[in-house]
Amino acid sequence: MKTLKSKVATAAIALAGTLGANVSHAEDTTPSVVIVHGAFADGSDWAKVVPLLQAEGLAVTVVQNPLTSLADDVAATRRVLDNQQSKVVLVGHSWGGTVITEAGSDEKVSALVYVAAFAPDAGQASGEQGKGAPTPPGISQIKADGNGFLYLTPQGMAKDFAQDLPAAQTAVMTATQGPIKASAFEERTTVAAWKTKPSWYLLATEDRMIHPDVQRAAAKRINAQLTELGTSHVPQQSQPAAVAEVILEAVRSVGEQ
Repeated sequence: MKTLKSKVATAAIALAGTLGANVSHAEDTTPSVVIVHGAFADGSDWAKVVPLLQAEGLAVTVVQNPLTSLADDVAATRRVLDNQQSKVVLVGHSWGGTVITEAGSDEKVSALVYVAAFAPDAGQASGEQGKGAPTPPGISQIKADGNGFLYLTPQGMAKDFAQDLPAAQTAVMTATQGPIKASAFEERTTVAAWKTKPSWYLLATEDRMIHPDVQRAAAKRINAQLTELGTSHVPQQSQPAAVAEVILEAVRSVGEQ
């Protein structure tokens, strides 16, 4: 026969197990955030936003895109999605918008957030997104190397990509940028995840890389909840709190589902 002491111990263990299961369940149902960076950048492009999301208790992962092809970047994103334990809010900046349009069809993805991004339809290429709109000035500062990769010049980074950031910061961004294979912009998506997933779009009204008119048309086409900020192509760098708030809106929406 169990003593009173052993009965109390047994009950405590059972209670701890129940509480642990409840905590685990709570963690599993809290959406995580996966971020896909754009061309001429790497994961550090989101270094100001990540801690703001983490401060809200969110698990955040930034995909390190190889930028060698759409297929390669989608594969890198899917590897990260495979490691998530709950619903995902998938965020894409610039070229990353094309990546999340394809990778966002994953069943774990519950919402999409486009930040100054391409949002192609199924069967469209990123390079087709700007047809009919004025050519952004930053395009003239994209240069190709002998291996078929595209780089942004120091002037392009400072005056067109991130004109609202200090020169010292754009110099670092130039040095750490991720070159992208030129052919990637001609690769076509096979699906458009925004057709079945709720979407948010953050439009950069002073963007000199993707014309604001192109962004506005994309947001309307995908029926996204639209937020406009008077920033360069990298609002995540110049107004990180505002960008984090848009992502948190999507997270809260997913959490209510």
